[in-house]
Amino acid sequence: MELLYMQDFVETIDNLPKPGIQDLFSRPYIRPVVIGAGLMVFQQFAGINGILFYASETFVSAGFDSGNLGTILMACIQLPLTTLGALLMDRSGRKPLLLISTSGLLVGTLMSAVSFYLKIHGIFPEQVPVITLTSILVYIASYSLGMGSVPWVIMSEIFPINMKGIGGSFVTLVNWLASLAVSFAFNFLMSWSASGTFFFFAFVCAVAILFIVKIVPETKGKTLEEIQASINCGT
Repeated sequence: MELLYMQDFVETIDNLPKPGIQDLFSRPYIRPVVIGAGLMVFQQFAGINGILFYASETFVSAGFDSGNLGTILMACIQLPLTTLGALLMDRSGRKPLLLISTSGLLVGTLMSAVSFYLKIHGIFPEQVPVITLTSILVYIASYSLGMGSVPWVIMSEIFPINMKGIGGSFVTLVNWLASLAVSFAFNFLMSWSASGTFFFFAFVCAVAILFIVKIVPETKGKTLEEIQASINCGT
């Protein structure tokens, strides 16, 4: 019986129309594209690669003699919180975990922006390094908990079977292009204004929260048909 079901499933897939890149932007598929690509853009434009790649320089610019302590602490919290996020994903659901994670990113970036603002204006200079370290650790912990992995899971679930390959490839391309943009621009942005850079990341996180609330569906425990129905209904 199971073999017959699998054969029928394979035949159904073979009989589905073979999509092209232009089909991604047709009416039936545009919403999954917006959800998948949007999450990847927010994931990267929240600043993760810039913060990771230039962590030592960020800590030094905040007043640390060396960035080693901060980078070691960042590495120590990433693995356990990524593991915790994977365990919570099927318990709490994708959307709540994304909202908690992105809210943490918002708090972390705002704290970083404030710490650099205080440093520039010479306010509480002794506390600035501690605030900066705390804010970056909050950011990394929040990212590891959800925003780092959940967009990839949602991306794998929202496209119809015949569109998974081309849809996933397009969303991955968007992710890499956004990653390249942030990695390239981060150092220039920090030279322009460290506090302004983190205020920009905070703004992106705030918009991401609205995007998740309004656009992203919950996919936990749903079949492909149920996910497609929720996407088409906009819920």
